Amino acid sequence: MSLTEIYQQFISGLQQTGPIEFVAVVAGIVSVWIGRKENILVYPIGLINTVFYIYISIKGHLLGEASVNLYYTIMSIYGWILWSKKDKQKQELLLHVTYSNRREWIQQILFFVLFYIAIFAALTWAKNAFAPEAIPWADALASATAYTAMWLMTKKKVESWLWWFATNIASIPLYFIKGLVFSSVQYVILLVISVVGYIEWQKRAKAYQTKE
Repeated sequence: MSLTEIYQQFISGLQQTGPIEFVAVVAGIVSVWIGRKENILVYPIGLINTVFYIYISIKGHLLGEASVNLYYTIMSIYGWILWSKKDKQKQELLLHVTYSNRREWIQQILFFVLFYIAIFAALTWAKNAFAPEAIPWADALASATAYTAMWLMTKKKVESWLWWFATNIASIPLYFIKGLVFSSVQYVILLVISVVGYIEWQKRAKAYQTKE
């Protein structure tokens, strides 16, 4: 595909963007932007994005991404609860931004591998059975990294942003190929924010270590 064709597809895709996708994208960008500030509003605003994207993903035959957004929805509620908890005596938040230790790194890598294998196998079956438009390896990669990132974010781990970085890179071409150009643009923006978020959460983790 030439650059001219890519550009024409980009413009055509933007023109075809519906209101549901538009609201979902804006909510997604806003939630991630405030998430880098450790703001709990990341969850209620993020729920708008995830619920809408369940519908968008199913419609676009991105079944792995649909499962991710269902998972996001559940984990957003869980993360909202965790981030809200306070010490009853000090009235301070119990959860702080920290780095993953070696054991937690091994856990998250195994978590990613297991989900990638499971999602890839399920999507390969779906592609052969009823969804020929599915792209198993790419969808599984975007999905498994996202599962891992969201899990770590609920625990306020700095490394969650590294997994978000991988998710965004995988999602940019995936959504573009499916004709969801505005969503693809969203992931370009989120890719940049993930870098900023990683830097900011590193500072917060170091500040908390110094405080202790």
